[in-house]
Amino acid sequence: MSCRVSVCIPTFNGGKYIRRQMETILSQLEENDEVIISDDSSTDDTLSIIESFQDSRIKVFRDNTFHSPIFNMENALKQASGEYIFMADQDDVWMEGKVKSMLSVLGSYDLVVSDCTVVDENENVIQPSLFRKLNSGKGFMKNMIKNTYIGCCMAFKRDVLSYVLPFPTNIPMHDGWIAMSVEYRRKKIFFLDKPLILYRRHGSNSSTCSGPSSRSLRDKIMDRWNLLFSILKYSK
Repeated sequence: MSCRVSVCIPTFNGGKYIRRQMETILSQLEENDEVIISDDSSTDDTLSIIESFQDSRIKVFRDNTFHSPIFNMENALKQASGEYIFMADQDDVWMEGKVKSMLSVLGSYDLVVSDCTVVDENENVIQPSLFRKLNSGKGFMKNMIKNTYIGCCMAFKRDVLSYVLPFPTNIPMHDGWIAMSVEYRRKKIFFLDKPLILYRRHGSNSSTCSGPSSRSLRDKIMDRWNLLFSILKYSK
């Protein structure tokens, strides 16, 4: 039986939140779907919690030493076999109906990104809509200047993997690389104006898109340049 949905989750010491996230994901998947876990050498109980579900849909790839959320996600994507690829973080919460809502749009689009509600570590609401905060929307130059694509809110057709893998070595983050590669090829993108995850922000997050960044202006400019250079180099 073919796999319809692959959910790709890069993990690293995510034991505090991973059980809640896995419960909200697995409850929305069908029997022939899969959850791909790429673990970047966790030293806590992340893997034991995941294995405690004893669910055949979960496929764990362990003992990786990427030391990078970017290339840990790349590894997860490489293992995915589904027709539709969902990216997920280890510490968020999928709201009821997320998979159904995304799939209803993915039939007509190459990439879909949903809104999300930003919450703190205890799931208290910080920002009801990240779309509103970031003025999210498609557009190559718009997102080159300020990225509004959030990886854990994105899902896309399998064909996208054919031109985003492997990742270039110097991209600033994987969500921007994937989305901007789709944008550059003028593929069909849809921003679904509906919060479908609780996007948890806490002291251990890898990204800072919902709050102020500590990176210097020079670093931000270099990030944009590296992303643009990679797109122009590999999008032929």
